[in-house]
Amino acid sequence: MRKNGLLLLLFYIVVGCSTTRPGNSVLKNQTLVWNEKPVRSSGVISFGIPAMQQTVIDYRRNDKTAFKISLAEPQIIVTADKPVGWGYYQFPTINRLANGNLLAEWSMHADDIRSYGLPAVGAKISQDGGKTWQITKVDSAQLLGYKLANGEMISVVDPKPVAVNALKMPTPIGKTNFKYRKTNFTFYRLTDMPDGVNGIFINRLAPGKTEWKLEQARLDDPKAVRYSSKDLVPVVWWGDIHTMKDGSLLAGVYPGYYIKDNGEVDKQMGVVFHRSTDNGHTWKIQGRIPFTPDMKIDSMAADRIGFSEPAYEVLADGSLLCVIRSADGDGVTNGVGNGPMYTSRSTDMGKTWTRPEVIAAAGALPRLLQLKNGITVLSSGRPGVQLRFNKTGSNDGWTDACEMLPYESKSMELQYLVSCGYTGLLATGPNRFLMIYSDFKHKIAGGEERKAIKLREVTVNAQ
Repeated sequence: MRKNGLLLLLFYIVVGCSTTRPGNSVLKNQTLVWNEKPVRSSGVISFGIPAMQQTVIDYRRNDKTAFKISLAEPQIIVTADKPVGWGYYQFPTINRLANGNLLAEWSMHADDIRSYGLPAVGAKISQDGGKTWQITKVDSAQLLGYKLANGEMISVVDPKPVAVNALKMPTPIGKTNFKYRKTNFTFYRLTDMPDGVNGIFINRLAPGKTEWKLEQARLDDPKAVRYSSKDLVPVVWWGDIHTMKDGSLLAGVYPGYYIKDNGEVDKQMGVVFHRSTDNGHTWKIQGRIPFTPDMKIDSMAADRIGFSEPAYEVLADGSLLCVIRSADGDGVTNGVGNGPMYTSRSTDMGKTWTRPEVIAAAGALPRLLQLKNGITVLSSGRPGVQLRFNKTGSNDGWTDACEMLPYESKSMELQYLVSCGYTGLLATGPNRFLMIYSDFKHKIAGGEERKAIKLREVTVNAQ
């Protein structure tokens, strides 16, 4: 807006639930006034708050301003130089290096079990808070991990899968037989697995040192199950680690296959929580969130592979909040479509969890970030890319989704995907953070579409 000596004219765009269309947005320097939708967990995918460009949102709940949200213009970190397949220029992460610079990374290989453990990722570094990015060799001494109370840092490592015929494998205890999967799993008791595939791998950096040391940590979980797929045994342990009030470490991870009380393998995986009291050398079972879908909202629940991709945070009151994807099949074109996104809470450091409740009709790889101003940030995607906010931690406290990308179809077919839906969050202040995501429809000169990795700076305050 320009001040011309007369009046400063302020435009407000009031958006109603019935008039919003995918692709609508607000002109720069204008404020979008958004009135919260009354029903948001019906299991039906609907487009949320249009925020594809620089956007300021006055988010209103019960006719009162609840949040002020400011999303900066998207910044391009990298653009593909040619059309590429699934897995390339996807799954981005953003982290801070020891010298304060930012490190953005993304996948540059196929999304397949045979790619686990490969170092082939794209990477750029920013020395100015994300405004500009350069291709620079990353010094391993600058990498940060999860910092422990004793000054050490740890980082979970995915080794390359091991061929079944290279191992002395135990007798299988079950197999999956899902009709929509390209490849099914063969299950084994974790306690029966041979060395090298019976624990997890962690990199550890001692205080004052610059060289990371790889170690195999022990998993103490009698009911845990490992699997093989495509004649390979992966050793993966994906999720979040946080420090509890007693100083112990708690990891909320997947895959979470386990043996049920009746002796059968639960073939629809859940989320598992492991606790360590020795700085990550040994991890013991703490609790589980088994796959307990809402059948009224998700009619396809019986055909899903279970709960996956959990994110969890420690809230201000000490309780734990976990947000979970309910996975579909083997890829976007062979599965059963979107599964709802769930939340669960624990008040006893992850031993027991509330029955999961649906908070959104879909959501791949939810990520959580607790800001110092008390607001919890939730990012997720597919279809599109979404941001949500919560200042109470309750299920009904989540905002409608801020939409980072336009999409026109509710279908999960590959041709309609506009992003891999995976995101990364990094706090840069008490009310500010960066969000990284992929855009499959970025237009280059001449109008051609290329995959791109993008970054947004977001500021949020509760009223």
